Amino acid sequence: MIQDKNTIMRQNVAPETKIPTSLLLERLFSTSSISRFIKHYNAESTGFADFHRYINHLCAVRNLASSKVVKKADIERKYGLQLFQGTRKPSRDKVIQLAFGFGLGYEETQELLTVARKSALYPRIERDAVVIFALRRKHSLHTVQSILYELSLPILGEER
Repeated sequence: MIQDKNTIMRQNVAPETKIPTSLLLERLFSTSSISRFIKHYNAESTGFADFHRYINHLCAVRNLASSKVVKKADIERKYGLQLFQGTRKPSRDKVIQLAFGFGLGYEETQELLTVARKSALYPRIERDAVVIFALRRKHSLHTVQSILYELSLPILGEER
């Protein structure tokens, strides 16, 4: 069986077994306590325990220093360090900025958003369409920010 690199990366980052959605739904429907369900299945349901473990693994696999990724992502140094240590949870914009910092493509960015439990890029949303366009063409973060600005769309990191 051939596996794609995202599946392999997922397996390398988190040894937990990912529960099929149908089984997870079955268990959710039969639970008497939603808080107990969430505590028990939180990491297991996605197959990832921690976003920071995943991005640290990406650094190792790509032979990148986290400080370089943060700088390329145009994220404040201290905040970026907190993301890599797992003491802060990123916004969707910060995840997308990190994707540019890592030099990820479209599919890898979608995976990163999934790991961070953020909504996927959706081409019917103008701003997302610009990001997808830039990712597919391997544009820099600076270029995507310029395009967003020119189109009067909120730039990445401009929290709403």
